[in-house]
Amino acid sequence: MNPRVVRWFTPGLHVKRWLVLLMVGMVLISLGIGYALANFYRSGVRLPAIFYYLTLQFLPRYVRGGLFAALGLSIILYALYKLTQSVLGPFLPGRDRALSEIIYNYRFLQKGPRVVALGGGTGLSTLLRGLKKYTGNLTAIVTVADDGGSSGRLRKEYRILPPGDFRQCITALADVEPLMTTLFQHRFKEGSLNGHSFGNLFIMAMAEITGDFEHAIRESGRVLAVRGQIVPSTLRDVTLIAEMADGETRIGESTIPHGNGNGAGNGDGHGAVATATAIKRVFLQPESTINPEAEEAILNAEMITVGPGSLYTSILPNLVVDGMAEALKASPAIKVFICNVATQPGETDYFRVSDHLKAIENHLGTNIFDFVVVNSNNNFPLPSSAQTAGIKRVVYDPATVNQRSIHAVLVDVVNPRISTHHDPDKLARAIMKKIWRS
Repeated sequence: MNPRVVRWFTPGLHVKRWLVLLMVGMVLISLGIGYALANFYRSGVRLPAIFYYLTLQFLPRYVRGGLFAALGLSIILYALYKLTQSVLGPFLPGRDRALSEIIYNYRFLQKGPRVVALGGGTGLSTLLRGLKKYTGNLTAIVTVADDGGSSGRLRKEYRILPPGDFRQCITALADVEPLMTTLFQHRFKEGSLNGHSFGNLFIMAMAEITGDFEHAIRESGRVLAVRGQIVPSTLRDVTLIAEMADGETRIGESTIPHGNGNGAGNGDGHGAVATATAIKRVFLQPESTINPEAEEAILNAEMITVGPGSLYTSILPNLVVDGMAEALKASPAIKVFICNVATQPGETDYFRVSDHLKAIENHLGTNIFDFVVVNSNNNFPLPSSAQTAGIKRVVYDPATVNQRSIHAVLVDVVNPRISTHHDPDKLARAIMKKIWRS
């Protein structure tokens, strides 16, 4: 049977009950017509012989009843299906999608857990792309420290929060035709717009129209039928600053990964933590306070995920916002750290899983996580370009769980096409099946 037809019979759509009520109404009308015909026959009026065959009088009564009931039900269902297509078709966001599928997504995703995802860049959008298939109660809390590329140029010229990471989250959560998503990600290659993406310019224009960056993100999400909401971690225009282990200070998110080399391990298991180019800590200037909307989402969450993404330039810029650590500790939600599948040159060279957790603990003062998701599949080789750049697999080590009240979930989450990144579906399935439902 066609899956689109089967979907209508899935429990919880709030459709079948109204169909049953419609059937009851049709039955009552049929009874009324039947009584009228019975009286008509009793009056002694003879009907043309054709009615004998049209009403299947040559068949037993119970066979006639079953055939007419099945035919009537089929006609009613088909008529309702075509009617909903005719009436609702022009208003549906995805004309190529079945109405039953749209209703299913709306009903079931609204019953999903309240999930808050913190991060930025490609890692956060990858996670959101998978999670949106399990819940519509998603809140993405995005870093505002990006100062490179198109976002950096727009930020300096127009003094708005960097739109790049927000654009990626919007397209990840969008529920529209692929062409619109491609349009939002389109990057100009010539002229004065060289390097700018259409989505960044769209958000900037929306900010000027609405007069507020938050409203711009909200309205952009509405245009693209975003599942969930996207909020900045802070509303202040901040700069990310890093103190290096050798005393150097690097100002600006885009400058932090670059320096005097990629570092080397020291053999004690802490790798880049003890190298000359290691990052000691990061902080924001000026001091910023947590966005109230983000704080409310965290306190009301049932699950909070941190990562994947660049540890020092995407994840920690969210966590060091004043009030963020306190909100995370106060939240009763399950807290999950998603470790990267590969190291990042200039940030996490030679880092193991425990080194990622230790870096976060050094900034927050304690471990806040209940679970850590670690990739267990190392069968996909890293691309030669990644190996040349010094990128390696992040290794799971026993120090990850030692002296920490944390559970390690080792699972295959690597993307077979881009083996340095997570696979959206694998990652979301691991979180929802192995942690949320465990």
